[in-house]
Amino acid sequence: MKHLLIGGLIILLCYSCNDKNTNEKEHIIEFVNEWNTAHSQLESPYLSRYYSYVVDYYGNEFGRNEVQRHKKLLFEKFPDYNQSIPENKMTIKRVDGKYLVEFMKEVKYADTSETYKSYLSIVKRNKNFQIFLEGIDEKYDMDSPIFPTNREKVMLISNKRQLFGDFNGDGQSDYANVISPEIISKQNSDDTSGNTVRCKTACNSIIVFSDRNLQEITVEGAYESKLENLKDINSDGADEIGFLDIKPTSKTLYIYSAINGELLCEPVYINTAVHKDLDFIDLFKKTGPNKINITFSEKSNGRWSLKSEEITIDPVYASDVEE
Repeated sequence: MKHLLIGGLIILLCYSCNDKNTNEKEHIIEFVNEWNTAHSQLESPYLSRYYSYVVDYYGNEFGRNEVQRHKKLLFEKFPDYNQSIPENKMTIKRVDGKYLVEFMKEVKYADTSETYKSYLSIVKRNKNFQIFLEGIDEKYDMDSPIFPTNREKVMLISNKRQLFGDFNGDGQSDYANVISPEIISKQNSDDTSGNTVRCKTACNSIIVFSDRNLQEITVEGAYESKLENLKDINSDGADEIGFLDIKPTSKTLYIYSAINGELLCEPVYINTAVHKDLDFIDLFKKTGPNKINITFSEKSNGRWSLKSEEITIDPVYASDVEE
C-alpha cells in the first residue's frame, strides 16, 4: 500500500510538472506573438518593454533604449515593414534556466520578401518574460538594410546636419553626412607638434550618402569637419562635395566627385594661424564650365602668403557615367 501511494505521488508530480511546462510554453508563444505584432508603426513605441535592460542584439550588446532606437530607425526607413511568424514554425527549448525560441521569420519591406531562421532567448523575471538575446542563424549575412549593422551608421549621423544635393545624378535630392571619430583626448596645439588628438579608433572621418549605391569616402586624419555642396563641377550630372578638414592651425579643403569618391584636384591647404577667418567661399569659386579657382596658403622663403590658381577639371559627362 505504501509503495502504491509513493508511486501515485510520483506520477502526480510528473503530470503536474508537465502541465506547468506546457502552460509556460503557451505563455511564451503568446509573448513572442505579441512581440512580433508590435513590429508595426502603431505599436513600435512599446517594443522596449519586451526587452531586458541589456540585450545581445544581433551579436552586439545594447541597452533596451538602444534597441528601441534601432527599431524606430528601421520603421522610419521602411514604413511598410512587416514581419510574421508562420504557425507551427516555433520551437522552444529550456537551456540553462532560460527559454531559447527558434522560428522562421518572414519579413517584407520595399517590395522585398526575405525569410530568416531567427532566435530569441527569453528569461522570466518578476513574473514577466524579457528578451535578452535576438539574432538570426549565422549562415545568413547581415547585408540586408533591415539589420542593425546598417542602422549603426544612421544612428551615428541621425543627429548631425544633413547636406542635401543631387549626389547620384538622378535628378532627385539626396543627402550626405559625416561620421566623425570618437575623440578620447584633444590638445589645442599646432599640427607639427605631434599627435595632439587621440581617437577611440583611427582619427578618420567618413562621408556617407543616403544613396547606398554611392561609396563611402574616408578622409584620413580628419576629426573635425564641415561639408559643402559644390554643385556639378565635372559635368557628370551630379553635385560634387567639399570636405573641409578643420585643425587648430589649419584648414584643408578636399573636393570629391560624389559619383566615384575621387579627388578632383590636390587638397587646398590654408594656414589659419596666418590667414584667419577663411571659409569655403574664400577657398573655392566656380569660374566656368569645368573650371574652378582655388585659394591656398603657400610658404616661400620662410614666409606664408595667399595664392590663387585656376584649375581645369577633366569633364566626365553623364553619358559616359551611364556607360
